[in-house]
Amino acid sequence: MTDWLERVLAIEDLEDAEFDPGLVADMEAAARAATNRPIRFSTPTFKEYDSSEIKGCGKNSFPAFSITGAACALDCDHCRAKILEPMIAATKPDVLDRKVRDLILMQDLQGFLLSGGSNRRNEIRYERFYPVIENLKRDFPYLKIAIHTALTDEAGARRMEAAGVDTAMMDVIGAQETIRDVYHLDRPVEDFEETLAALTATSMEISPHIVVGLHYGEILGEPTALDMVSRYPVNALVLVVVMPFYAKPGTFATPATGDVGRIFLEARRRLPDKQVLLGCARPAGMHKRVTDAYAVMAGLDGIAFPAEGAVAVSKAIGRDFHQEHACCSIKIGARMEGGLAARRLTSCSA
Repeated sequence: MTDWLERVLAIEDLEDAEFDPGLVADMEAAARAATNRPIRFSTPTFKEYDSSEIKGCGKNSFPAFSITGAACALDCDHCRAKILEPMIAATKPDVLDRKVRDLILMQDLQGFLLSGGSNRRNEIRYERFYPVIENLKRDFPYLKIAIHTALTDEAGARRMEAAGVDTAMMDVIGAQETIRDVYHLDRPVEDFEETLAALTATSMEISPHIVVGLHYGEILGEPTALDMVSRYPVNALVLVVVMPFYAKPGTFATPATGDVGRIFLEARRRLPDKQVLLGCARPAGMHKRVTDAYAVMAGLDGIAFPAEGAVAVSKAIGRDFHQEHACCSIKIGARMEGGLAARRLTSCSA
């Protein structure tokens, strides 16, 4: 048994967990890539969160808005538009403007995520909302705005930049079969890379996402997607894990935690100087506890809504950590000081 595995299994929240000893040994062998990097535990306010180690924030300081409500034309097999449901509906520009300004006044809003359902070409029509963003950034320059871009081109990317968007996010898919079968989309893999190229040519911070297990729970296009991301000057890569909870029963398998952990380790290896983060979506229960433990041991730079035991794993392997009440792709609140992260969990005032 490796030293790390022994320490992790001694954690009460993980004493019944099953880990891949070989994978943990590989992570321990690459320990410098992990222990030299502080980790950020993100607790954005677009859903309720509480654990025995970390508390959520009652303030709506970083909510998510959907410009299409719960509607999405693609209706992808893994999501079926369910991810949009918890977001705040803002289907008209004046509604978005009013809701954001109200939250700034009443709940000290620091930023927000703008999202929405795609059309049949995996595009989101944000054009009529850009004047709202421009006015909000003029009146509240500190406001941090992130956007889910879907597929776009150079002109679309430049329009987002001109409006004042700070962070742009997109899914990167590396398998044509997944685009066709899971997304129901007639677009080539190259269109995803072209979108990535267009976005990274702007001054926005770019945080592409890769969904691990997107092809019905199999590992298929993830290595190609990692290749694509590694070719561009992204600010961060966000990894999430497919959630069969949203899919039709029997269509998706739950990816094995060991397979997920190896993608984490490979992402860390391929992007040694970039932020690699574990985003909001992943299976719940013990699967999430093991997945998050692997994320800590693999050296990922942040975890959104960390599972029970994640903080304890960080302490067990000697990683500094802090907490922020924002989307994991955007940094507000707590800051690194003197090159080192304080071991602290912030309050809602952060």
